[in-house]
Amino acid sequence: MEPVVLDLDAPLEAANWRPLVSWLLAIPQWFVVSVLGGVSQVLVVISFFTVLFTRKIPDGIYNFQAMYLRYSWRTTSYTLFMRESYPPFTFEMQTTDPGDDPAQLSIADQGELNRWLPLVKWLLLIPHFIALIFLAIGAIFVWIAAFFAVLFTGRWPGGMRNYMIGLERWSTRVNAYLYLMRDEYPPFSLT
Repeated sequence: MEPVVLDLDAPLEAANWRPLVSWLLAIPQWFVVSVLGGVSQVLVVISFFTVLFTRKIPDGIYNFQAMYLRYSWRTTSYTLFMRESYPPFTFEMQTTDPGDDPAQLSIADQGELNRWLPLVKWLLLIPHFIALIFLAIGAIFVWIAAFFAVLFTGRWPGGMRNYMIGLERWSTRVNAYLYLMRDEYPPFSLT
């Protein structure tokens, strides 16, 4: 199994009105994501010390981080009107996706982590951050084109949606590495 698996199992079709209001409907979800994100940042600091001393993140923290990344992906996929169903307010503290939602994210169980790598992980990710900035700029243009495509045709262009999913996949792999959950350096890949 790949260390981080992110996918979306939803049809390309979307209601024509969704681009106009999905961001508004997602506000409660984004509030929850922001609260979970604040907790996640505190847990990254705790993880830093636990990896330094024990070479492992406590299972509860690891599972919380996986749940946070999954919840964020579900909310993002809804906000970008890539799926019809509203994301559930569920907080499964597990690394494997329960399969109850079209937006799926699983992270492989942790093994023993490199004790000293947390000291330099942020530095090693600078090339990823630079690449992701340029890809995010491209994603803005893709999203604008998709906005009008869905508004007028009721369908996401397949290549555009694959690009957006791939960008989220890459970003999530980088976040899992940054959150000290994985020692495998994330690939420079949208797949």
